[in-house]
Amino acid sequence: MALTMFVLSLVVFYFANLEPNLKKLAIFQTQTRASQQELDNWLERNGYRDNFFIRYGRWIGVVQQQPVMDPETHTIVPRFRYCDEPSVPAYNGVLQGNFGCSTAFKVKVQDKLPSALVATGILMFWVMITMVPTALLIGVLAGMREGSRLDRGLSILSITSTATPEYVSGIIFTVIFASWLKVLNGSAATATSEGISFYNFTLPVMTLAIYGVGYIARMTRASMAEVMSSQYIRTARLKGLSFGQVVMKHALRNALIAPFTVIMLQLPWLLTGVVVVEAIFRYQGFGFLLVSAASNNDIDLLLACGLVSVTLVLATQLISDIGYAWLNPRIRIS
Repeated sequence: MALTMFVLSLVVFYFANLEPNLKKLAIFQTQTRASQQELDNWLERNGYRDNFFIRYGRWIGVVQQQPVMDPETHTIVPRFRYCDEPSVPAYNGVLQGNFGCSTAFKVKVQDKLPSALVATGILMFWVMITMVPTALLIGVLAGMREGSRLDRGLSILSITSTATPEYVSGIIFTVIFASWLKVLNGSAATATSEGISFYNFTLPVMTLAIYGVGYIARMTRASMAEVMSSQYIRTARLKGLSFGQVVMKHALRNALIAPFTVIMLQLPWLLTGVVVVEAIFRYQGFGFLLVSAASNNDIDLLLACGLVSVTLVLATQLISDIGYAWLNPRIRIS
């Protein structure tokens, strides 16, 4: 995990610090009509022309960051006037808890990021609460009676929901429930400022959940159908157990092994989904912050968002592997 995080953070840092991004940053920090020479001088003075690995080491916090000296006044000048930066050489990177300065919001990144993560965490919590039980119920019902009308109907419903991307279902739900019926608010901007309510929070949750429901349901249905055709299920039926007892006591736990992995992998997918959904509904969470950082060429904030995404993906992968081994004793034995 440490090696993977190192490689991915290196890739994210490389793409965020491409030359066009650095020039846009220099223009934003100096003035629009600055000459090319003035832009290059600003980038060189603030360390953006140093060796790539030295800059990466400063960002991580394993290389000392040198204070910036004004060549004319010979005084220490911070890169960004709205962020406190050390006046002496110091280790001041991610490992020290410093994620840099947000040029778009003019605050420290660590002051802006937590509130956005909390807002998205609340959204993802309610999405999972809605999505997982619904998907498991649909998948189990379809897999119990493979080939029946119920199975075919639920499978069609699952495929339809999976084939509909968030930006389509979000607009459809907004038109139906916000414009036509007027029972829900088409904007979730008030959810972070005035508080979450059914009126302003339902549409984002529905839009995110509807896609994942179909995917998890299809995996659960396939796993349940496979388990129901196993020899030990037939033996249990021959012993005289009822169909409900066979499903609840023997089939369900084994059928949930594969869907458990899929459910855990929905968390990284939700990060990409919230970018679209939060932009559509103006919900000010992590996805909205990421779009704002990309739109305003906010390099430090963009790097922090990328690091959070990498950490979440690796953590959910680890939890998924541990949970899979716990559910399947054969893995522990081997």
